[in-house]
Amino acid sequence: MPNTELDKFDGRILDALQSDGRMTNSDLAEKIGLSPSPCLRRVRQLESKGVISGYVALVDPQTIGLSVSAFVRVRLDQQDDRHLRTFETAIAEFPEVMECYLMSGDADYQLRVMVESLNAFENFLRNKLTMIGGVAQVTTSFALRPIIYKTALPLGD
Repeated sequence: MPNTELDKFDGRILDALQSDGRMTNSDLAEKIGLSPSPCLRRVRQLESKGVISGYVALVDPQTIGLSVSAFVRVRLDQQDDRHLRTFETAIAEFPEVMECYLMSGDADYQLRVMVESLNAFENFLRNKLTMIGGVAQVTTSFALRPIIYKTALPLGD
């Protein structure tokens, strides 16, 4: 069950802003069928409740030289709170790590790493990732090309 109840206008606002976060309030209001004042009030409420957590620009990685995308599975030698905290604190400092998830199954963590080259990935692996205390095993798969990449969350009907 969601933490926040959303009505149809809230859903429309979120859907529109996920497509174009720079849309003016006037354009947003027109698109969702509200007048500007109530529309802005709803956006501010969604922001204050944490439903909208921020606004970003999506940068094409290829255009800035980040052509290697790797999915890295990490297994720790121990899974107690101290080792998990040590890993999570260290990995948060690496700008190459775009996402990190604590996992169930064979690996303890799954990372998405973006770098400019295979040499840069080797440097990341040898001089950063495997230097974290408690890392027992690392398995990497390289993405050949993206098929689907979404940033908008599915909101339902």
